[in-house]
Amino acid sequence: MVKEIQIFIEGGGNSTYGRERLRAGFGRFFGAVVQRTRKHAVRWRLIMCGPRVETFKRFQQALRLHPDAFNILLVDAEGPVKGPPWAHLAAHQDDQWQRPSDASEEACHLMVETVEAWLLADPEALERYYGKGFAMGSLPRTKNVESIPKATVTTALERATQGTQKGGYHKIDHCSDLLGMVDPERVRARAPHCEQLFSVLEGLLP
Repeated sequence: MVKEIQIFIEGGGNSTYGRERLRAGFGRFFGAVVQRTRKHAVRWRLIMCGPRVETFKRFQQALRLHPDAFNILLVDAEGPVKGPPWAHLAAHQDDQWQRPSDASEEACHLMVETVEAWLLADPEALERYYGKGFAMGSLPRTKNVESIPKATVTTALERATQGTQKGGYHKIDHCSDLLGMVDPERVRARAPHCEQLFSVLEGLLP
């Protein structure tokens, strides 16, 4: 059993406020795993890193500075995924990241194609959050949310929320809140890469 799990996550922008808001949202999303880590005295850290390049940089640093921890890289796929996460990032024209020699295959995970796809996996949670004026019919009904292009996800969220009192979808504030509201089990059922991440995390614990 590992003694420490650290997840380096893309997002939150360049402000402390944005990163703390999103970290809290992810903390609630991973709530069941967090409870298990505490039960078994495993240290748990979510590190919001802002831009994806900075996320990879901090992950690499953690491999050197915290070799005894299980360090995980979690970034948006930014496009269709046709192979393992490390292979996807190595082939992606804007990344071309090679797997560090001291990182396992299970240390890299993707939000496909973007974290907002996870939100679409539980439309009822979105409707509860936005309330009156939320246009449920604007959301794709595709069972596998990872097959929905990023641009379609973004457009669908904007159209579904533009008539609500909260206004159109806001990546920092709304995503942070919604990550704490969507049902992780629903997301796992509709997002295979999310299921893979949870399976790895659960496998690290008794």
